[in-house]
Order: sequence, then structure tokens, then C-alpha cells
Amino acid sequence: MTTESTAANTPTADRVHATEATEATLATEGVAAAPHLAPPRGPADRVALPPRRPAPVAPFTSSLVAADCVAVLLGALVLTDEQRGAGLLMQLTACLAALNAYAGLYRPGAIASVLDELPALAGRAALAWCAAAALLAAQSPPRAIGPAALVTAYGVHLAFVCACRAVLHHRRRAAARAHPRSALVVGPVPEAHRLAGTLAGHPEYGIRPVGVVSGHRVPGESSLPVLTTTEEIHRAVIQNGVRDAVFLGSEQAELVTLFSHYGCASWLVGGGDGGRTPMSQHLWGHEWRRLDPAPAHRGRLSKRVLDVAVAGLMLAALCPLLVLCAAAIRLSDGPGVIFRQQRVGQDGRLFTLLKFRTLRPADDEEAATRWSVAHDERMSAVGTFLRRTSLDELPQLWNVLRGDMSLVGPRPERPYFVAKFSRLHPGYAARHRMPVGLTGLAQVHGLRGDTSIEDRCRFDNHYIDHWSLWQDVCILLRTAASLIRPAGS
Repeated sequence: MTTESTAANTPTADRVHATEATEATLATEGVAAAPHLAPPRGPADRVALPPRRPAPVAPFTSSLVAADCVAVLLGALVLTDEQRGAGLLMQLTACLAALNAYAGLYRPGAIASVLDELPALAGRAALAWCAAAALLAAQSPPRAIGPAALVTAYGVHLAFVCACRAVLHHRRRAAARAHPRSALVVGPVPEAHRLAGTLAGHPEYGIRPVGVVSGHRVPGESSLPVLTTTEEIHRAVIQNGVRDAVFLGSEQAELVTLFSHYGCASWLVGGGDGGRTPMSQHLWGHEWRRLDPAPAHRGRLSKRVLDVAVAGLMLAALCPLLVLCAAAIRLSDGPGVIFRQQRVGQDGRLFTLLKFRTLRPADDEEAATRWSVAHDERMSAVGTFLRRTSLDELPQLWNVLRGDMSLVGPRPERPYFVAKFSRLHPGYAARHRMPVGLTGLAQVHGLRGDTSIEDRCRFDNHYIDHWSLWQDVCILLRTAASLIRPAGS
């Protein structure tokens, strides 16, 4: 088990105050500092993180699916009444839709040409028709489709699909030129401005840059606003109706996830993809492909099974130790053995975290906003021992059984600090894509106590982006090994 406490005047806390002081100085000197507005509160059980704005199903996508369904019906018209039964049509449609969806042929990607899609369309249509014909022949040999009829049906199908897609792509290009989508360009400011100029000179791509996302501002005039904080990105997305984010050269997993949270599509320009991009899907000669965030809920069932199994066994095995700790606290510090505190969990939901009480705070404000109570003179010898050995974290096994937490995940923090760190550190809010945990990748790398919030954030997002059940097992084993050498705070 791990702890997240540091001294009240630690270097980490100093960095927070220093950042705020720097912004105040910039404001007094007339320099535009990053706006840090306190995020609005949501429902009673949730801290309002950047609001999710799911992208609606595009009419373009619906039209492609409808074209495939109609093509199946037209192709079946050349067959006999006995051959084109409801079963054959359903099998064909389901098989074709699954193959095309897996290949990404229904996604509203970069502006494409039907000639680029023809090999993929032809191959999958042929596979679907051959599979349906083979299944029909196996079920009822007298109804088997002959080679001539099969080729004719396939030809009608493919011709109709190509004609429909040609019309849809033409209409989409016209709409993109007439109504370009607002976009943010992510990358160094000079390169971003050059790309913005290219897009302005070629409206056929349907993208209108409205801002640049960069790690820092550069001196001099800028034709586009430069955004350096999550709050500025939030404002730009909402005020300009941003629907796309264009990354220059390399992707940033945290920002890809953040833009996906807003319902924006992310694109990588000039990053290279091994030559798999169709020839027409380029941005004025630059390679151009869509980026997808890592799935947030993959393996959720297996992770939950591991949590319940391990937490249940540990609670049963450690029951005598839990009773002993509770008795020591009661005798040393009086009543109130369990300490309850609100923390931010997955997707910003609030939950009540349980710990053994090691110190009684002066009031609720101190409990909610004081960064740490480590080395506090009010702490008894029992409380100090529990914190150094991390035994005070054991009641959180009940949080795991309840589903508030997981065994492995980003450590949960109080709402006050979640709001503060989300403003100061891009990507901090993205830590809440998965359940919070008793221990995590950051903790087994020594990022406990007085350590960098930025480093913890990076480790937590890396864990989420590359999650596997085996990684959870490895982190648990490393945590168990670290408990032999207690280093809690």
C-alpha cells in the first residue's frame, strides 16, 4: 500500500505556489498569463473535469452503411427467388458490415477518393459473397449459387457501392470547402503557423486552424492564439466549436485523450506510418492519418475479477492485523479509529476513502486543503508507525471490494488538489480515465511523498495507455516487495 503525503512546506508545494506567484507577476506586468479558472462543480458526487462531448454519428457514416445494405439487395436481385432468402441477405449484410467496419471503411477519415478505397471494398465484398454462397450451398445444395450468378451479383453490388461512395465523397469535399471545421494545431509555434498557412491556402481539406497548442509561448506577434494550458484548450474548444486537433510530427497520448474527451478527432501530420496511408490521404504532400486514444475500459472485467479476488483474500487473511491496528489507535489516540475523506475517482466521481486515523485534523478545511501532515508534532507514535509502514492504508481494501478503487491505478487525490493540479499540469485530468488504486506505476518507481506531480502524472497516463493485466500483477508484486523495506510518510 502507498501513501501520498508530503510536508506542508515541501518543494512540491513550493512549486505550486511559485507557479501561482509567477502568473500574478505576469499579470501585473501586462503579460497575458494562462487563465486558471476554478472548474465548475458538477453533480453532488462528481468533480467537474473537462466535460465529455461525444462526437455524433456523422450522416456520412450512416450513408455509407445504407449504401452497403442497398447494394446487397440489388446484388441479390439477379439470384432466383429460392436463392435470395432472408437468411442469405442477413448473412451477407452482417458479414459485409463487420468486414468494412473492421477495416475502417465507415469512418469519416481524411478526404478520400473511391479509387483509393476500391481494393479494400472489392476484396471484402468478394469475401462476403463467397462466404454467403458457400454457407448456402452447405445448408441446401439445390439452392447453391452458380459461378455466373455469383459474379454478376458481386459486380452489381460493387458497381453500386462505388457509385454511391463517389457521390458521397464529392458532396463531402464540397461541404468541407464551404464549411471548414475548426481545428487546433499541436506542435512548435513556427511549424504550426506554416501548416496553418498551408491549410488556409487549400480549403479543400476542410480544416480551419483557430489556435496553436504548444508547450510555451514565443516572443513576437502570433497570427493565431497560442494555448499552453488545459484551461485555455477547454475555452478554445467550447468557444470555437473545435472538432479536430492536428499533431505535427509526433503524437502526445495525453492530449489525444483530452481531445477525444471533447469529442474531437485527432490527426497526425508528417509522423510517418510505414507507407500504409492511401495515396490521396495526404495533407499537401505530408502523411496524414487519424490517431485514436487508448481504450479506457479494455480488460475492465479481468481487472475487476483480480481486484475482488485479491482484496477479499487479503481482508480475510489480515483481519487479526486490522483488529490489532484499530485497538492500538483506540488506546493511543482515543475514539474515531477510521478516517473518512472525499477523494476523486474514475471519471471525476467522488467517493469516501477509508484509512486508519493517524492524526485528528483541526477542522474540515485543514483536512481538505492541507497538502500533508507528515512530521506533524500532533501525531502519536502509533500514527507515525502506521504511516511509515503504510498499514494505515489497509482499510482501502474495503474501497476496492466496493468498487470505489482498484488495487492498481493512479492514486486518488482530494478535490481541491485535483482542481489545482489539473490547471497546472496538462494531462492530470486524464489520470481519471481508469479506476484509482491503492498503488500504481508511479509509486513503485519511488514517486511517493515529496515528489514531482508532473512525473506522477506522466507515469499514471503511461500506465493507462499501456495497461495489461500482467502489468497489474507485476506492480502488485513490486509493491509487496517494497513493504519489506517500509518507506511510507
